[in-house]
Amino acid sequence: MAEKATLILDGKTYEFPIITGSEGDKAIDISKLLKETGYITFDPGYVNTGSCISAITYMDGKKGILRYRGIPIEELAEHSTFVETSYLLINGNLPTPDELAAFSGLLNDHSLVHEDMKTFFSSYPRGAHPMGILSSMVNALRAFYPEVPERSQEEELNLTVARLLSKLRTLAAMSYRISRGHRVIYPSHELGYCANFLNMMFDSPVKPYVIDYDVVRALEVFWITSADHEQNCSTSAVRHVGSARVNLYASISAGISALWGPLHGGANQAVIEMLQEIRDSGGDPRPFIERAKDRNDPFRLMGFGHRVYKTYDPRAPIIKKMTDKILTKLGRTDPLLDIAQNLEELVIRDPYFIDHNLYPNVDFHSGILLRAMDVPVNMFPVMFAIGRLPGWIGQWMESMEDPDRKLCRPRQIYLGPTLREYIPRDKRIQMKENGEL
Repeated sequence: MAEKATLILDGKTYEFPIITGSEGDKAIDISKLLKETGYITFDPGYVNTGSCISAITYMDGKKGILRYRGIPIEELAEHSTFVETSYLLINGNLPTPDELAAFSGLLNDHSLVHEDMKTFFSSYPRGAHPMGILSSMVNALRAFYPEVPERSQEEELNLTVARLLSKLRTLAAMSYRISRGHRVIYPSHELGYCANFLNMMFDSPVKPYVIDYDVVRALEVFWITSADHEQNCSTSAVRHVGSARVNLYASISAGISALWGPLHGGANQAVIEMLQEIRDSGGDPRPFIERAKDRNDPFRLMGFGHRVYKTYDPRAPIIKKMTDKILTKLGRTDPLLDIAQNLEELVIRDPYFIDHNLYPNVDFHSGILLRAMDVPVNMFPVMFAIGRLPGWIGQWMESMEDPDRKLCRPRQIYLGPTLREYIPRDKRIQMKENGEL
């Protein structure tokens, strides 16, 4: 007999099915709650609400577990490539050698962007944030690559996916170079996905970029650990917008906009800005730690703690290991990096942060890694967006294939005025003069 949850309201008893996930997580199916009882649930931020059933990513915040399609993030970071991981998230399984070769070839074939897109870039103010530009450019891709009726739906989707995965990195590198007044570097068929991006970002006629494959691997691991994270803010935005049956470009554009926020994809940028604030205040992180512990002070340490993880973020040690390797190899001396190391050592020994499960998260270490790789701070969220793209695509595709899909339309509890009459404009003037408004 299937498990059910019992709810008693106004003297009446209702039963609702219990859904059990493949990892044992449970949910009460309240999809018929309003219809049967007249009530809705109230759950700000959807902290306790499951918005969908998914087979893509599994997280356990208490145990610090993250898996893509059942494969632990630690194994993917150790053995996989970003392109292979992207295929896994989008298609459900790791590719065969032939499938991977075909997928990689498709990405290479679609890496160039239309030359007219430079005109779009040139119209943006030089001070525009790269995330705002990127969101607009992705939306514009639809106009440059409209659907062809002769293609099957599957062919069209495969091409759209390849375009997005390949062109997003090209657009990101292009936006960076144009913002600096430098000529655009085109993708090379001789370089892999990550090496190509670094070359497009940093190559110069006066100082050719030398590919360091340890740095390439560091970027690859960063993107693998960023590739999906269950129903986070930006992924939920992609699904939410996609539920209106808009095209994939528009849904991904919405995801980029959501990721831009400092509490989400902008968190690693916020880490560096916090470290700069500590440096400008003398370099001692201890006063900032004390401020973070003061409930009456709105200041918070960026890069510590996580909305879901109540233990170490499983991605954090992966990125920390890669960061330490790159810093040692490159021999970088940077006051911010010294401050970050000192801050981390103080926090992980502080009983307050231990008791409150405020451990260094992936944003703390990834901000330091990207800085060591000479990525400008305002490009940090863009780097995150490139990594998160395959997860967004996989989630959008899954939602489109869901036989129970519905237009996302949350409810609310209304606390505004009750019924009142319309007051004519002349009477409002008179009432205001009389002090009645």
